[in-house]
Amino acid sequence: MSTHLRTWGIALIATCLFAIPTLATQAEANSPHTAQSTIQAVAQPAPATKTLSLKVTAYASEVDETDSTPFITANGTYVHDGIVATNLLPFGTKVMIPSLFGDKVFTVEDRMNRKFSNNIDIWMASRQDAVDFGVHMADIVVLGAASDTNLSLNK
Repeated sequence: MSTHLRTWGIALIATCLFAIPTLATQAEANSPHTAQSTIQAVAQPAPATKTLSLKVTAYASEVDETDSTPFITANGTYVHDGIVATNLLPFGTKVMIPSLFGDKVFTVEDRMNRKFSNNIDIWMASRQDAVDFGVHMADIVVLGAASDTNLSLNK
């Protein structure tokens, strides 16, 4: 009889350990309120940290526009579409320039000459693309840094 009770006791414990959490998970999954709030959390973008009004220019991988390693950023990465140079924000900071590029997100991976302290420079594939882009004043939406959610500006 004790073997029989021990077997039932183990079966009861196993049921409690595995069936009850499964039932709770199924109940949460079937709840329309929970599913709706999950969808809303995923669909809403993170709020912007700051908006800066800056002069926006462009540059290309030319020795006279950069340094002796024009295809390597100050952060050590290779140049690619979507990088920007600025001295105002830490490396890895994500920014958008909605008036010029819509929802495109850029990453700060390069630096500028110190005399351009209130600018942001967008990397372009060719010098002609950079010249054609010209100079603009625009609002820069700072989304945040990759490693720092409480972004502070470097001044």
